[in-house]
Amino acid sequence: MWFLSWIVIGLIMGAIARAILPGRAAGGWFVTLVVGVIGAIVGGFVGRAFGADPNQHFWSFSTWFWAFVGSLIVLFVWGLIAGRRRT
Repeated sequence: MWFLSWIVIGLIMGAIARAILPGRAAGGWFVTLVVGVIGAIVGGFVGRAFGADPNQHFWSFSTWFWAFVGSLIVLFVWGLIAGRRRT
C-alpha cells in the first residue's frame, strides 16, 4: 500500500518540483510526472537512510518532505542527463 501512496505523492511533488526547477528539466509534463514518481520513491529510501520514517502515513509531513526532496534530486539529475544529450 505504501508504494501506491508514493506514486500519488510523486505525481504531486513532480509538478511542484518542476515549478521550482523550471529550466532544469528537459521533456514535457509527462516526463516530469514520471520523474516525480521515481523521485518520491527515491526520497523514501533516502529518508530511511537518514534515519527518518517517511512511510508513517499518507498525510505525514515526513512523507511529503522526503518525496519533495527525492523529486528535486531526480529532476535535477534528469536535467543534467537530458541537457548533455541536447548539446
